[in-house]
Amino acid sequence: MMPMSSTSPRLGTTPTLRYRRDVRPLHFPESEPEELRVPEGKAHVMLKTALWMILRAALRPSNSIGCDQFVYWLANNNRRACAPDVFVKLGVPDFVFGSWKTWEHGTPELAVEIVRPFDGKRLTWHERFERYYEMGIRELVRFDPEKPPGERLRVFDRVEGDLVERVVESDTSPCVTLGLTWVVAPLDGLEVGLRLADANGALLLTEAEGALRRVEELETRLAALGPTR
Repeated sequence: MMPMSSTSPRLGTTPTLRYRRDVRPLHFPESEPEELRVPEGKAHVMLKTALWMILRAALRPSNSIGCDQFVYWLANNNRRACAPDVFVKLGVPDFVFGSWKTWEHGTPELAVEIVRPFDGKRLTWHERFERYYEMGIRELVRFDPEKPPGERLRVFDRVEGDLVERVVESDTSPCVTLGLTWVVAPLDGLEVGLRLADANGALLLTEAEGALRRVEELETRLAALGPTR
């Protein structure tokens, strides 16, 4: 075998390349312009944060969970984006990101939109839906805590290329992406929130709820032992 030349490229090195025109960098913003920002109500912040924490506790570190970051799916268009209240990308280890680009990390399978009483200059639901359709989302959830029971939860599935709304009854429906169940139940001190339950019907807990549950179980065991001498 001939010895490798000292001038041969080595694996992992970046070659020097020349281009036929100047590179025109495309910037993908991580936040809205100041004039388009709309203050969030406290209840909305609590609902999305608690759901994000539930998913983090259940899915990390093997999966990525986002919360209100821009998702971009067209590498040549920085004006086409969505910012789900919560989203999940399976199989990509969680990391800190300012925005999510599908051509780098893949398309999220699951997105959740929690309706605000006032969205200001934000996109209409129809406009958001069309963007999720275009993005290739597999399961889209829309939760409106202000609606009456039976109308709060809407779920859309990608079926044979179509993004179609499923029939939801009694404020509960399967979360097909995660093999769990969507449940409308009290959350983070609010009477109505969007939660997930396992196959046995037990609610998934946030890290804080889990810690409180462990303290309560410990206190119960200590009480069962009786007073110490």
